[in-house]
Parts: sequence; C-alpha cells; structure tokens
Amino acid sequence: MAHPIPPVDDTAPALCGQGRELVRDVLERIGDKWSVVIICQLGHTTKRFNELRRLSEPITQRMLSATLQGLERDGLVTRTLRDTKPLRVDYALTPRGLSLLAVAQNLARWAVDNAAGIQDSRTAFDAR
Repeated sequence: MAHPIPPVDDTAPALCGQGRELVRDVLERIGDKWSVVIICQLGHTTKRFNELRRLSEPITQRMLSATLQGLERDGLVTRTLRDTKPLRVDYALTPRGLSLLAVAQNLARWAVDNAAGIQDSRTAFDAR
C-alpha cells in the first residue's frame, strides 16, 4: 500500500539535536512495548486497573503496574484512589496525556496499516 510522503520539516533535525538526552528519555517512555497501548486504551475515559489489563492482553499485572507508574511519573496519567469498599483505583489521561493521544492513535493506526508489508519485508530479508 503506497502512503503519501509527508512534507519535509526542515526544523526536525534541529529539534532532535536540541536536548537530545531529554528527547531520547521521553521517546523511551512512549516507545516502550506497552505505553502506546495503554494511552490508546485510556483515550478520553477513566478505567480501572483490571479493565485496562483485560483490554491490553497479554500484558502482565506487573508490567501494567510498571507502565502506569512510568506514565504517571511523566505526568501523562493520573491515578485516583477512591475510598470505597472495596477500594477503587481509577486511571485517566492528564491534559499532557490527552495531547499525546492523537499521536499514539496515529502510530497504532500506522502499525496496523503497515503490519503485513513489514512482515513481508522481514520474510524477504530473512530469506537472503
């Protein structure tokens, strides 16, 4: 499937060079195996831990917990403890997390749209 080539952004190399450590650190967070999945699953709604786990299978409880903590640490997700019986913990995107939502959804859409072609390229490469 042919995809349109986006216009060239002449500022991109400079942006990637400025604060390279911070850029790499931020991209490490959102580029890990589960962060984009969690951000997309939260979307514009609040979800409980077990609901996120079901929606994000096959993530483990430990990995979901670590990913949510990292996203919370970076100010992308809020964790709200409700004083109910039993205790309830809700997760939601912060305004910063919501600003990343469209990017995460576009990245997920790109991955789905290109998965077959990438698999074909891997097969051809491995056959060499």
